[in-house]
Amino acid sequence: MADLIQWPETAKVDRVIPKERLYAEASAGAALKQRFVDEVQRVRWAYKLGDESLRLAPGETVTEIQVFVLDLKGSSLDNSVLASIDKAIPSQIIFELRREDGLWSEQAMTAAYKRAGGKTKGTDYFRTGWIGSDQPRIPLPAALDMDGLYAQLLGRLLPHPIRPVEGLSDALDRMGRIRRLTREISTLERHMRTEVQFKRKVELRHDLRAKQAELHELTKTEDHMTGDAKWRN
Repeated sequence: MADLIQWPETAKVDRVIPKERLYAEASAGAALKQRFVDEVQRVRWAYKLGDESLRLAPGETVTEIQVFVLDLKGSSLDNSVLASIDKAIPSQIIFELRREDGLWSEQAMTAAYKRAGGKTKGTDYFRTGWIGSDQPRIPLPAALDMDGLYAQLLGRLLPHPIRPVEGLSDALDRMGRIRRLTREISTLERHMRTEVQFKRKVELRHDLRAKQAELHELTKTEDHMTGDAKWRN
């Protein structure tokens, strides 16, 4: 479970954004508007990370990173709400989600990879687990430029660590392959449980073992690899 970041005071904005403005910018339909109403209490533009606030040089693809805080009405949030905000705001966004129920409150951090020009890569939103609001935060990661900072922030959300010689885009492609293989393995296991023909069952077992081996290669920690991680630069 990744820790939340202590965002620097120099980057603080603390401005509430009307939900109506966000769905108008995203050309949201009736169903999406209803999700905003049902699931989101408030959207706050909390921080703007960039050259002026961090004295960190713009990267080739990332010049600013916005931090948006969403106070939830319930315990969950549909990713379509996040995607609509990403669509409305061209720069890269890190979201913090907050939920509470009387005596307790929790927070989580989530984001999707956003290319230059503001388009997300696929629809995958990576998240930390829910973390108690009283838990200490960690400092903003050190980086050489905004590209490196964004890669580190997003890399902390991935379910499998970025490998030392792997770029962020390559790591995201690997996450996609892991997800597809996981679904294929589940399908094969289900078919094996119901298959009655011995020959077909042997074939399924062979395919299953091959995909399990491939999954192992994609998810194992590359501790033996050397060199600086591309995504830190």
